[in-house]
Amino acid sequence: MLTDSSTAAARAADRAHVFHSWSAQGHIDPMPVAGGSGSTFWDYEGNHYLDFSSQFVNLNIGHGHPRVVEAICRQARKLCTVAPHFANDQRSEAAWLIAQHAPGDLDKVFFTNGGTESNEHAVRMARLVTGRPKILTGYRSYHGSTHTAMHLTGDPRRWPSDTGTAGAVHFFGPYPYRSAFHAESEAQECERALEHLEQVITLEGPQTVAAVLLEPVVGTNGLLVPPAGYLRGVREICDRYGILLIADEVMTGFGRTGRWFAVDHWDVVPDLITFAKGVNSGYVPLGGVILSERVAARFHDTPYPGGLTYSGHPLACAAAVATMHAMRDEGIVEHAAWLGEHVIGPGLRKIGEAHPSVGDVRGLGVFWALELVRDRRTREMLVPFAATGAQAAPMAELAADCRRRGLWPFTHFNRLHVLPPCNVSAEDARRGLEIIDEALDVADRYAAE
Repeated sequence: MLTDSSTAAARAADRAHVFHSWSAQGHIDPMPVAGGSGSTFWDYEGNHYLDFSSQFVNLNIGHGHPRVVEAICRQARKLCTVAPHFANDQRSEAAWLIAQHAPGDLDKVFFTNGGTESNEHAVRMARLVTGRPKILTGYRSYHGSTHTAMHLTGDPRRWPSDTGTAGAVHFFGPYPYRSAFHAESEAQECERALEHLEQVITLEGPQTVAAVLLEPVVGTNGLLVPPAGYLRGVREICDRYGILLIADEVMTGFGRTGRWFAVDHWDVVPDLITFAKGVNSGYVPLGGVILSERVAARFHDTPYPGGLTYSGHPLACAAAVATMHAMRDEGIVEHAAWLGEHVIGPGLRKIGEAHPSVGDVRGLGVFWALELVRDRRTREMLVPFAATGAQAAPMAELAADCRRRGLWPFTHFNRLHVLPPCNVSAEDARRGLEIIDEALDVADRYAAE
């Protein structure tokens, strides 16, 4: 039993018994975290870090929001758990609130324990509704780590587990800075990306494709904001071939882009939306699928073949209810939009102009990235794609310098992502940008002037 609250004791206990995800166990040394409040967390030695990763891009309302903490305690005193085949007031209210914020006719909610399960079940639903086997997803995507979700993922995390047998087909989405279509404008990128998607569907056989699954704004794999008209074009292609559109809003939902759901920026209504993370800021694990009327109707008289012991867990749903009420009452979604437009976006663009290592700046709300390069002219990446070890050293040095200055960053490949809580203060946001500005001197050492 751990009785010593020191860093050494916490680290020793972790190394003795905890098996960490995505890690070679003998090559990691996780920092013990002692506590957190608002946009900051700290270690056992009193070092504070401004959380510009929002942990795993899920802490939309920050650490320790009192309304959510109290809601969890209140529900625990009343009813800690109940089987999913019962009705529960917190589960029902959470579903109602989620449906109120969802676009169009998405009105039913199937609860899961996280984003991976949400995508697994959305894909299962799409296949059952259409009777088709294939799912199309982007190469630059992440959809989860269970069997189907891992195959649907486009990034290199898929490689060790990919058997090529899960019915996943990948395509190129728009990426104006590194266009796969040799586009010379965002409008051209949009047009050519849509032509490519339709060609993939044609070659695969439209009658075999159940759904297109995409992140409205690609998250970990680039922070890619789609050109105007792209999502609407995908919707039209799906409608033309009887294909369902699934929006993976696990990372973008619940205020992250300055809207309740990212698809709202483009007035697009998917057939299914998957969510997790920001729905209750990860205080208790929760995810889900929001179903359109068409999809839900398929299971009116036919049982849905799937379920989870902890589906709609009362503690998780109580946290979600409190989170959504707090976001509404405190104007957190609007604040995130304001920060992106007036603080983070302008601040990052100014930083980008000052540093030769910054090739591109992009984002929405509190969902931004700096793409780092060795040469702005050639756009050579600061580190190679999927770099590890010595090849990844420049990004590792940059992240270490951020931490040394009191900011906890989120890096992926050659990008520094800027992902504070949606309710971060303007003062803390500016302080974080100042730290990034200073730390980028590390990356500049590798870049051509």
